[in-house]
Amino acid sequence: MTAPLQLAAAATLAADTSTGEAFQFWVLGTVAVIGALCTVFMKKAVHSALCLAGTMIILAVFYLANGAYFLGVVQIVVYTGAIMMLFLFVVMLVGVTAADSLKETIRGQRWLALVCGLGFGILLFAGIGNASLKQFNGLTQANSGGNVEGLATLIFTKYVFAFEITGALLITAAVGAMVLTHRERTERALTQREMAEKRVREGKHVPPLPAPGVYARHNAVDIAGLLPDGTPSELTVSKTLRERGQIRDVSAEALNDLKALEQRAEERLERTEIEPATFKREASK
Repeated sequence: MTAPLQLAAAATLAADTSTGEAFQFWVLGTVAVIGALCTVFMKKAVHSALCLAGTMIILAVFYLANGAYFLGVVQIVVYTGAIMMLFLFVVMLVGVTAADSLKETIRGQRWLALVCGLGFGILLFAGIGNASLKQFNGLTQANSGGNVEGLATLIFTKYVFAFEITGALLITAAVGAMVLTHRERTERALTQREMAEKRVREGKHVPPLPAPGVYARHNAVDIAGLLPDGTPSELTVSKTLRERGQIRDVSAEALNDLKALEQRAEERLERTEIEPATFKREASK
């Protein structure tokens, strides 16, 4: 009779949840789900990274509230503090404009991602539905020897093979990413003198390229300079920015501002010329 009573008491303790814990779960859980959805549906990479960082911080709070102190600290220090900040720094260095390209480089990748996500969701719900909790130990018993010691015991004894396979997959993914991004140079790089001689032989633009900007009102690298006739010069902006479509077209705006400025100047000059003549006429009378 002792074992059934213990199981019933454990089930009662598992079912009872304090008001503060329930409030924390529903509020932070809702924010975490919203952050995860924003990570997927945001158009700007910076906003997606920030939403994902917020979701990771909320997960760390859940870990700390459930007694998994080591996982909570690792979630904040490693994932949120290191990996996500690395993503943000890369995005800031590379530069992402408001008009990111949504064109698929691999045909059918969205449908493939949708099918994979649906399959993962089915497996996840099937695993949760078939799970059964026969015995509830509680946080006191789980962390009896310490949270870090208990986690290390599970990782290096019961789940050692899954942990090693996961590490091998992560290392393989990192090496594959470096191999895909690395490009071997097949020919010797040209020196500055050789490139200058090549430009002279091909009849290209020999002197240095003009600086960007519009009539010295802007000095941003993504704004093309205007020629004397008002047309933008493609030589003033980088070829990389042109191919990315990250050039701000302000030629029409600059011309309109220039016309308005010239019109105000003409009106002011006309008033200056009329006023002395009127004064002389009155003085002669």
